[in-house]
Amino acid sequence: MTGSVPRPLAAVLDGSTPAGVLPWPPDRAVSDALCAAREAGWSGARLDLEGVLDKDGFMECCARSLRLPDWFGRNWDALADCLTDLSWCPADRGRLLVMTGWQGYAAAAPEDWSVVEGVLADAVGFWRGTDTALAVIMARGRARQGA
Repeated sequence: MTGSVPRPLAAVLDGSTPAGVLPWPPDRAVSDALCAAREAGWSGARLDLEGVLDKDGFMECCARSLRLPDWFGRNWDALADCLTDLSWCPADRGRLLVMTGWQGYAAAAPEDWSVVEGVLADAVGFWRGTDTALAVIMARGRARQGA
């Protein structure tokens, strides 16, 4: 399956390119990315932010969708801690986070969104070069759900 996903993701999954924050084509189903990750031995999660317009909604969505541990404090520092201490989310080769529906939140709360981008970039950087990298896909448009 990794041969059928866009080159940037395929290269991350096969280890030929360091993990990072990646775009995703709007005409591709995000399930393709998650399936490719599973086939490559990565764990994957989808964070759908459709309808989220504020920090509280974002934190609740993260807690629920990512199944964050009970100690998640629903603030920026706690989110950063959860993404750099992934003992609650074991993975053999790496972890892929697919974000969809994020544009509304980014537009409604640009200062908060800037913090989100920083937390994600820091977490990706923290795991870069380890045996269990973290990659983030930012799906554009209304990313298709299924195959």
